[in-house]
Amino acid sequence: MVTLDTNKYIQLLEKPELISIEHNSELMAIIQQYPYFQSARALRLKILKNQESYKYNNELKVTASYTTDRTVLFDFITSEAFKESPPKEEKTSLKDKILLKKKVTEVKTIEEDLAIGKPLSFTQNETFSFNQWLQLSSKKVIVRAESDLPKEEPSIKSEHEAIIDRFIETAPKISRPNKTSAPDIKVAENQQSNQLATETLAKVYLEQKKYDSAIQAYKILSLKYPEKSGLFADQIKRIQILQNNK
Repeated sequence: MVTLDTNKYIQLLEKPELISIEHNSELMAIIQQYPYFQSARALRLKILKNQESYKYNNELKVTASYTTDRTVLFDFITSEAFKESPPKEEKTSLKDKILLKKKVTEVKTIEEDLAIGKPLSFTQNETFSFNQWLQLSSKKVIVRAESDLPKEEPSIKSEHEAIIDRFIETAPKISRPNKTSAPDIKVAENQQSNQLATETLAKVYLEQKKYDSAIQAYKILSLKYPEKSGLFADQIKRIQILQNNK
């Protein structure tokens, strides 16, 4: 017969808020063996109260009939410990679990297809891609003690600094550019970014989780290499799925 350990039972009497549905069968076994065991019946009342069971009202009458001093029972069911409800656990439905598992599997498959986390192979003409890759390395902040910091010395303006100050004081005005002039800088920047776009650079952006930059790189590659546009389009779709699931 299943019974509660003595120390555990005493703990439940001292802290009724610890009682849970798992104790129900053990308390029922005690009550069946010892019908007049008043504290066991009172603890079972707490379980029914926590569960908001329809059996509670009837069981309260039965417990009262087996109780010698009903004022003790009244004090118990009106105490804060008895009224306090245990925190409800959020249960995940089977459907949600299946969807979550499917989502995790899909993301893992996409990461494998995109070769995320695998060594990158750089060529000699991919200096820019390599420099972007180096941004992944962590930089540790050096914390210096106050004694290690250089002491500030009164600054003495050099002749060059004095010239700069006088230049600022005169507030020279810079003429505005002609509206008809073409924005050569922006065009040059766009041409430069198009030239630097490589498959390795796109993968570097993926490793850095810069999904927008990776998508933009693959779009540029689609224009540069139309024969591989289908492959790059698939890569873009995979990246967009990663974006939606991050």
